Amino acid sequence: MKHFVSANRLILPLAITALSAPLAGTAQALPTVISDGKLLADLRLRYESNDTDDATEKATALTLRSRLGAESGAINGFKVLVEVEDIRALVDEYRVEDPAYDVVADPVDNEINRAQISYSNAGFAAILGRQRILLDNTRFVGNVGWRQNEQTYDAVKLGYKTADYHAQYAFIDQVNDITFTEADVSHHLLNIQYSGFKPGSLTGYAYLLKDDATDAKNNTFGARFSGKQAVNDLSLLYTAEYALQKTDDFDASYLALEAGVVVQGITLAAGFESLGSDGGAYGFQTPLATKHAFNGWADKFLVTPADGLTDTYVKVTTAVAGVNLLAFYHDYGSDQGSADKGSEVNFQATKGFGKYYTAGLKYAAYSKGDAGADTDKAWLWLEAKF
Repeated sequence: MKHFVSANRLILPLAITALSAPLAGTAQALPTVISDGKLLADLRLRYESNDTDDATEKATALTLRSRLGAESGAINGFKVLVEVEDIRALVDEYRVEDPAYDVVADPVDNEINRAQISYSNAGFAAILGRQRILLDNTRFVGNVGWRQNEQTYDAVKLGYKTADYHAQYAFIDQVNDITFTEADVSHHLLNIQYSGFKPGSLTGYAYLLKDDATDAKNNTFGARFSGKQAVNDLSLLYTAEYALQKTDDFDASYLALEAGVVVQGITLAAGFESLGSDGGAYGFQTPLATKHAFNGWADKFLVTPADGLTDTYVKVTTAVAGVNLLAFYHDYGSDQGSADKGSEVNFQATKGFGKYYTAGLKYAAYSKGDAGADTDKAWLWLEAKF
């Protein structure tokens, strides 16, 4: 970390500075901070298997993710939040822990997950410190919440929100990724959304990324439109997004289109996503994204191939007896040329129990195309969040 000190050294002096002025001369303020505060707990026990048709053995993982923390009550708009995270493997037959196995990307370790001071007043919000940042559908900036160790950012984030506009800016100094690796960066993120007209919301964004270690730059500029419209007994869903990306050496484009309908509690949708290629030498990249949510849960395309990637998909969501169901079919190809990059089937079922508990199961089956390896993955989990 270059501009911030480490989060555990950062939070205490900032907390004292931020809260000392509001507390001054207010004898009852400290009890209010405590009584209006809340404890945070998020526990997730998860089984995961990865059976990839390659030289390594099938992976089996049983991991427990524990997040524990506290957030103070507000004083003059200021709050302090601290949260620690610990990942433990009860069964560790997987790569990261043992190279003989297929990959499960949940290394064992612990860290300060979040350590932040926030301020909000009259539509204005600011967060300083280690924090989550999720923008739009997390296709470009997210927390990779599916993995046991989420991705967080050492950053300052500013926002202003009215009835029709939501503007957000963040400067990120360090990325703390899912492998407990810290990367020094100088990222500027700008995202402005307008939702003041009936057809939907329109968002424009500029994500200017720079890796401090290599001085490499990756700048993305784009726009996203998303909406929902009632037509008789149906609801029509639609999304369109386009972006241009420029690195030091390459240019590539991004296109996403999706249309769907909601009828009698069932959502049917079809979509197309293209991560473009620059002459077969570079594929459009999304280094800060929650990538697991896109291009299939088998995670075969976490790095976009040099010849790009197209994903034509259909999805169905519904609920039966309180169980939420989601299914995908993906057909993959290349943006440059005509390579067959395979196909994939995904299925997920989740159910909440009371206010705090969720259980789920999930399955992904990837069939290779011209290259790659057939892969089957399965998950079963129980989560308690307080």
